[in-house]
Amino acid sequence: MNLRFVEAFYWVATLQSVSRAAEKLFITQSAMSARIAALEDELGTVLLDRRNKQFRMTFAGQRFLKHATRLLELQREIKQEMGGEAPLELQMRIGAIESVLHSWLIPWVEYLRAQYPELELELSVETTPVLIELVRRGALDIVFTAAPANVEGVRSKALPPMEMAFLGNAGVHRKRLYRMSDFADMELMTFQRGSYPHLALLDQLKAAQVQPRKVHAISSISAMVQLVQAGFGVAALPLAAARRLPDTSGLKILRCDTQLAPLPIHANYRFDPSSGSAELVLKSALEFIAGF
Repeated sequence: MNLRFVEAFYWVATLQSVSRAAEKLFITQSAMSARIAALEDELGTVLLDRRNKQFRMTFAGQRFLKHATRLLELQREIKQEMGGEAPLELQMRIGAIESVLHSWLIPWVEYLRAQYPELELELSVETTPVLIELVRRGALDIVFTAAPANVEGVRSKALPPMEMAFLGNAGVHRKRLYRMSDFADMELMTFQRGSYPHLALLDQLKAAQVQPRKVHAISSISAMVQLVQAGFGVAALPLAAARRLPDTSGLKILRCDTQLAPLPIHANYRFDPSSGSAELVLKSALEFIAGF
């Protein structure tokens, strides 16, 4: 039995789409369909119901999916035991939110490449909802988001949360210590409307009975920083990102008597029975963050 055909069926069944599975394996949709058809011929049964455009596995397909998973896991175990694994070759499609990009993502990628010199990387920076949808569809292998995916077939691992801080203009904000009430007459900036930092900031302001003049929702850290430098207002953003800014001229991290709610970070990835790439990448990220 050709394990490439088994792998093709596994991803079609897991992603519930021939086209998305073809994208995942970097082959054409026609080649994917041909592999499934050849596997069905060999097994002597129909695995996919093709009577309409809606994806549906047959009962035989549901049963074979369990066997396919075990076969691919066994292939992986044999390669590892016999020394046939090629650990230095790693192809990964990684996605991350801006907060991760501007804090530990770039130095971690350098660390990852040191571990796997033949790393081939595709990197996407998007919002949490977009990244979760991309990993659900199989368009990305692992994504770092502000929320767990909670999607069938996608595993989630909580990473250390990010400390949040207020970033102000050094020429305007001169106090040594700020209280939440001090922000009542200011314009604040945080991430896009409905995001975790946006909602958490609104909740903390409400709890402190503080009503700022405006709370601007801005998806770009770079844009927030430039606006702070221009004296537009105060930004609430990850402390690690603020400390790694390429241009800190005119900026000041504002000490506050109230600690902002930390930003949760989650790694979301699809289990791949034929490869441990996502698990290797996650392990590398955890090792790096621990010493970051």
